[in-house]
Amino acid sequence: MRPTLFRLAKARGLRGSIRNDGAGVELLLQASAEQIDELLSALENELPTLARIDHCQREPIDDGAVADGGLSILPSVHGDPTAQVLPDAATCPACLAESVDPKQRRYRYPFTNCTHCGPRFSIQQQIPWDRAGTTMAEFSLCPACQHEYQDVADRRYHAQPIACPQCGPQCRYVDAKGQVLAAADDALEAAVQALLVGEVIAIKGLSGFHLACDARSEKSISRLRLSKHRPSKPLALMGRDLTVLAGVVEMDDQAEQALLSANAPIVILPRCVSCALPALLAPGLQQLGVMLPATPLQHLLLASLDFPLVMTSGNPSGAPPCTGNDHALKALGTMVSGFLLHDRVIANRLDDSVLQIHQGRSQVLRFARGLAPGAFAHNWPKPPKVLALGAQLKSSFALLREREWIVSQHLGDLEQAANLDDLEASVDRYLALYAFKPDCVAVDAHPGYLSHQLGQRLAQELSVPLLEVQHHHAHAAVCLAEQGYPSDGPDTLAVCFDGLGYGINGELWGGEFLRVNFRDFERLACWRPAALPGATAAISESWRNLFAIIHQLGGWAEFSTTYPDVAQTMNWPKSPEQMQMLLDRQFNAPACSSVGRSFDAMAWLLGVAPDQISYEGEAAMRLQAAAEQAAPAELSPIALDQSEALWQLDWRPFWSSIFAARQAQLPVAPLAAAFHKVLADAVVSTCVALLEHHPLPPSVVLSGGVFQNLPLRIRCEQGLLEHGITVLSPSQLPCNDGGIATGQAFIAAATMQSA
Repeated sequence: MRPTLFRLAKARGLRGSIRNDGAGVELLLQASAEQIDELLSALENELPTLARIDHCQREPIDDGAVADGGLSILPSVHGDPTAQVLPDAATCPACLAESVDPKQRRYRYPFTNCTHCGPRFSIQQQIPWDRAGTTMAEFSLCPACQHEYQDVADRRYHAQPIACPQCGPQCRYVDAKGQVLAAADDALEAAVQALLVGEVIAIKGLSGFHLACDARSEKSISRLRLSKHRPSKPLALMGRDLTVLAGVVEMDDQAEQALLSANAPIVILPRCVSCALPALLAPGLQQLGVMLPATPLQHLLLASLDFPLVMTSGNPSGAPPCTGNDHALKALGTMVSGFLLHDRVIANRLDDSVLQIHQGRSQVLRFARGLAPGAFAHNWPKPPKVLALGAQLKSSFALLREREWIVSQHLGDLEQAANLDDLEASVDRYLALYAFKPDCVAVDAHPGYLSHQLGQRLAQELSVPLLEVQHHHAHAAVCLAEQGYPSDGPDTLAVCFDGLGYGINGELWGGEFLRVNFRDFERLACWRPAALPGATAAISESWRNLFAIIHQLGGWAEFSTTYPDVAQTMNWPKSPEQMQMLLDRQFNAPACSSVGRSFDAMAWLLGVAPDQISYEGEAAMRLQAAAEQAAPAELSPIALDQSEALWQLDWRPFWSSIFAARQAQLPVAPLAAAFHKVLADAVVSTCVALLEHHPLPPSVVLSGGVFQNLPLRIRCEQGLLEHGITVLSPSQLPCNDGGIATGQAFIAAATMQSA
């Protein structure tokens, strides 16, 4: 912002000064009101690529406040750090052109950047944004870079990460033991040659390591999966340009815009019919995650490759991606043949962001590089400051303060000790970076979540209240926050479907219809509860959920008599008689109203899910892939039982018709499609009935991880719209647990305000 303001003010002959402070940019000018209006109008029209104006405050100053001597940029001052921290940005066209032009001094330099692109949060250690507060501080500018940095006409004027081959970071290619094999530009060529002969290599990127290999080579992919202990989770692909990716996935204009954006995310898109890449990239799925190069290093690496690379996170399974060279050599040394390293320190680790696009709208699935830290404006008057710590899976956290809330990057699942350490370190870093002292700490109500336990400790250390927030209430509140609802906004109907969350009195929920506002909620209807045989084991073993459904329909003996052909096809990992006995005794089988577990059961029944799933959501994703291949069969609807105050969606007639269809040997795909259709129809009919029964506005929130499923979500939206009901869903933040911290923050703030 400073260079642009300087240029615009100087062009108008104004005098004064410009500087960064903790709150943003301060501009002191001697000028008339008309000149100020003209300047700000020009600024809006010529706003820098990465800049954003959230608010602009104008105040008159004393005549002597502006010193004589023209116009100048003053050294930054470290005040109250309320300014935003920018996400990293993909290489701009100008820098990319320089890096491939032999006449330019940054020809083939992997760290070319300017004020329009390059590292931001990944290297930032303090506010305001100055080189001294980044990991580039150790690289002193050469005379040529110093001249660019001070030249107001140059696009690198005050570009803090500026560097060149003479004064900036350098690459080297080393073997698995750290022995240097090539340096500088030769390092890039060595990495390319390793990829061409089928090797798996580790690449230090902008904000963490990637593991890369030839996406055409089933042998290389198998080696990567085996060494990383990642048997079936989809692997992201990177192609040098849209032409390469066009042979892999189907892209429309919006998908291309997302891929080419400064965020440079992974975009989930349908696999092309003509795509010849191995199915091993995404077993059982019809979609692939693709991205374009986001840095000059990646552009140069892929420049000579007319095929895509696997580009997946550089970490042992479940752990955070490596950021340091020594750590990577130790953690990844047995997984790769070589490392493409550089000597710029990564201050903040970020995974790649992930989004999917449908019907002209994008939906963020993972909020990370290019998006985080995210700053979102709100209009609440002076809310309390809240630190919200999210959930157990897809961990992230949020800071709510005056005018805006800040969302952290995705930090992984807290079941891994390293991810919990990363969460603690990241929270400390954000609190220090923003000089943030919360008035309360908000956590998920589940006492067993490690984020809950961390919140308890932080609340004690900070001497502030700890507020527990119900999981599905928070899912709904994310959407209300995105939509700009006020703290005392109206009640809204919300449908929150997920794997499971901690309900009231220790119950496990996951298929909820709620009346919500930021202050409280009421449970109006739910999915009929079923047992979770083996408790947490049922989350990773889908067959357990199917057996729980069979148990509710009369038990195994009755099932095998009624549907003998279906029973004979079931190869239960444990004896059905033993499972029946455990359920009869209600041993380690808590009840749960989860829709997500029903997806798991259906996927195992149809044979599209393994006995042991290897990543969260695998069964549901495979079921979705099957559903997208056929029109739905006709099955019985899900009944709505209104006999009690809490209505229930009774799925028993529906499941009986599924088993009858399997007995009649109906194909897998039409049954998978029917599952989605009947569930969507049940959502629509239940919402219509609830809105008729309760004095609520004609709008519905759809949130929770189940609504990442596009066939389900599209059918729900279409059905609700046909009834004149407005549909609201999170889009800028994930509807899965990755967005839940935002909901927690706003609920906690509303709770404190109403206390």
